[in-house]
Amino acid sequence: MAKRSSLSIRIVEGKNLPAKDITGSSDPYCIVKVDNEPIIRTATVWKTLCPFWGEEYQVHLPPTFHSVAFYVMDEDALSRDDVIGKVCLTRDTLAAHPKGFSGWAHLTEVDPDEEVQGEIHLRLEVVPGTRARLRCSVLEARDLAPKDRNGASDPFVRVRYNGRTQETSIVKKSCYPRWNETFEFELEEGAAEALCVEAWDWDLVSRNDFLGKVVFNVQRLWAAQREEGWFRLQPDQSKSRREEGHVGSLQLEVRLRDETVLPSGCYQPLVQLLCREVKLGTQSPGQLISLIEETTSTEYRQEVATTLLKLFLGQGLAKDFLDLLFQLELSRTSEANTLFRSNSLASKSMESFLKVAGMRYLHGVLGPIIDSVFEEKKYVELDPSKVEVKDVGCSGLHRPQTEAEVLEQSAQTLRAHLGALLSALSRSVRACPAVVRATFRQLFRRVRERFPSAQDENVPFIAVTSFLCLRFISPAILAPKLFHLRERHADARTSRTLLLLAKAVQNVGNMDTPASRAKEAWMEPLQPMVRQGVAQLKDFITKLVDIQEKDELDLQRTLSLQAPPVKEGPLFIHRTKSKGPLMSSSFKKLHFSLTTEALSFAKTPSSKCVNELNQWLSALRKVCINNTGLLGSYHRGVFRGDKWSCCHQRDKTDLGCDKTRSWVTLQEWNDPLDHDLEAQLIYRHLLGVEATLREKHRQLSMGPEAGRGPTGPGEAPEDPLAELLQVLGDLQEAHRSSPAGSPPSEPSRVLELQT
Repeated sequence: MAKRSSLSIRIVEGKNLPAKDITGSSDPYCIVKVDNEPIIRTATVWKTLCPFWGEEYQVHLPPTFHSVAFYVMDEDALSRDDVIGKVCLTRDTLAAHPKGFSGWAHLTEVDPDEEVQGEIHLRLEVVPGTRARLRCSVLEARDLAPKDRNGASDPFVRVRYNGRTQETSIVKKSCYPRWNETFEFELEEGAAEALCVEAWDWDLVSRNDFLGKVVFNVQRLWAAQREEGWFRLQPDQSKSRREEGHVGSLQLEVRLRDETVLPSGCYQPLVQLLCREVKLGTQSPGQLISLIEETTSTEYRQEVATTLLKLFLGQGLAKDFLDLLFQLELSRTSEANTLFRSNSLASKSMESFLKVAGMRYLHGVLGPIIDSVFEEKKYVELDPSKVEVKDVGCSGLHRPQTEAEVLEQSAQTLRAHLGALLSALSRSVRACPAVVRATFRQLFRRVRERFPSAQDENVPFIAVTSFLCLRFISPAILAPKLFHLRERHADARTSRTLLLLAKAVQNVGNMDTPASRAKEAWMEPLQPMVRQGVAQLKDFITKLVDIQEKDELDLQRTLSLQAPPVKEGPLFIHRTKSKGPLMSSSFKKLHFSLTTEALSFAKTPSSKCVNELNQWLSALRKVCINNTGLLGSYHRGVFRGDKWSCCHQRDKTDLGCDKTRSWVTLQEWNDPLDHDLEAQLIYRHLLGVEATLREKHRQLSMGPEAGRGPTGPGEAPEDPLAELLQVLGDLQEAHRSSPAGSPPSEPSRVLELQT
C-alpha cells in the first residue's frame, strides 16, 4: 500500500505586470517550486506585460510536501533576472479544496525574510534539578538558502529565550553547516516565554541575512522532557503583509490529488472485468465501456480516457479498447461528415494514445521541419488584409516590396515547408510504431464497413487524418513547445508561419474538400500543393494500414528488445585543464541517453530532444524509483583536498549532508506505466458516479432482458454491471480497512481565485 500525491498545474497567463526593462516592457517567465525546489520553468514571452503561456504539467511528489510557489520572473540577457512577484499555495490550502484552484491570483512582492528554505537539526531537553535548565543543542543544518555571490552562505545560529541570546560559531561558505554546540538557559516552571532558534547568514559589510527560524513552546517541552529531530525553517511573519495586486496577477489552475494505492491483488477483479468487456467487444451484454462513457461528464472525459488507455496499454489491449470505441462511435453516427468530430471518449482516447505511443515518431517526422521554420525566421503572410510592406534592397538602394511580392514569397516558403513535411511523412511508414499502424488499420476497416458506398470512398482516409493530422500533427505545429519539439515558444512572426502551415496541413487532412477551401479563399496559392499532398497522403495511409498480424508481432518483438529512452539530449561536461592560480576550465558537449537500464553518451545525437535540468533530474529519479540500494543522503559538493566542499567534513566516508530527493518528478509522455495507480484512478472515477450506475442498473433490471441468463458454458456473466458494483463495494471496503482510511469522493466544488 502506498500514498501517492500529484499536482495538476496549468499556468495560463499574466496581466498588469510591471515594466522591468528600459523599453517599458518585460520578458516574463514562470518558475514553479515545490518546497523551494525548482521543478518547472515556462517559456519566456518577450516584450509584454500581459504574457500568455498556456502550459500544463503533471507533477508527482511526496505526500509530505508543504507548499508550491509560482514566481514570475523577468529575463535579462546581461544581468541577473528580476523577480516580479509570486503566488504561494500551501498543501493545506489545496487539500481543503479538492477540485482545485481556478482563476486569477494576485502576485505579491518577494520579501527576502520570507524566502527561506532548509531544515535544522536540534536536540532540546529539560535538565531537572533545584533550578531546572533548558538545554538546546544545535547540531547541523541542510539546504540553507544561498545568500552570497559564491552560491553559499556563512551561517550561524542565534538562540533566544527569556531575554537571553546566545550564538554559535560561523561556518564559512556552506549551506550544510555542522556546529554541534550546546546552550543552556535557566528554566522557570510555568514560564510562557517561547524558545526561538534563528539561522542567519553572516556578512562582513552589509547587514546579516535572515535564513529562517523555529519557535518552540516551552510548556510542551517541559511536558515532553526531550525532543530531537530535523525541523523545517519558517519565514519571519512578524512583519505586516505587503499590499497585493500592484505587481500584477497570474491566472492558474492547480489541483492536488491524493491517492491511496492498494496492493495489486485488490485491483485484479476490476481490471479483469474491464479487460473481459474489451475482449468481448460489442458482444458484451453489459456494455460497461459504453456505460462509463455515458456517465462521464465532459469535464472529466479527457482524464478518464487517458487513464483507461494507459490501463489497457499495460494489459496489451490498447488496440482492442480503441477498436471497441470506434465501433461504438460508428454505431451512433449517421452522417459521415460528423464522424469523430465531437469530444467523445473515442476521440479523447485516441488523442492520448497517439501522444503515449507516437510521440517519438512525431519528433522524427516533424522535428526537422519545425527547426527549419524557427531558424529561417522569414516573414510569411497569405492574407492580403494583413500584409506588411517592407523595404528591400542593398547598398542604400531600397525600394518598397509590393504586396504581390510578399504574397508570392510567402506562398513559396509555405509550399517548401509543406512539401518537406509530406515527403517526410511518406518515408515514415516503417518508422511508425506497430501498435499505431495496427490501430489505424482497425479504424480504416471499421469506417469502410460502415460507409461502403463509392461516394464515401474518402471517408476512411479522412477518419485516419482526423486523428493523425487534425489532432496530432497540426496541434504540434501550432504549439511545438507543448509537444517538446522546441524549448521556447515561437515569436509573433514564427507563430504566424506555423499557423499558416497548420492550416495547410488541415486542408490536406480534410482531403481538400470544398468546405475547407471555402473558409479562407486567400489560401488558394497553396491549392496545387494541397491537391498533390492529398494524393501523397492517401498513398501513405494505404501503406500505413497495410500491416498483417505477423508483421505487427515482428515489429513489436523488435521494439521490445530495445529499452525505450526515458530522456535524451545534450549535456555539457565541465573539465578543469590545470591546477593552481592559472587554472582554466572548458566544457565539452556530449549527447546523453537515459533508459531504464543504462545511462550512455555519444559525441553526436541520434535524435532531437529537449534539454532542461529539471527534466533530467526528473528522469533520473524515475529510473531510480525501484532502486532498493538508493541512499537516503548524499553530498552535494565534492571531496577536494581534505574535506567535502558542501559541509566541510573531513571524513570522506561520512554520511551525506543532504537528503536524497527522489520523489518530485514531472510526468512525461514516455513515463513507465503504473498499473496499480491507473486502476486506482479508474476506481476513484467509478466511485464518483456509483449512484448513476446503480440507477442505470435498476432501470436495466426492470427491462425485458432482466431475467435472461447464460445459455452455455464460457458465456459472459449475466449482469456485468452488477458485478462492477460488487467490485466497487469490495474496493471501498478494502480502502476503509486500510491504515490510510477511505479515499475521498469526487470533489464537489472549486475555489475561484478572483482579482
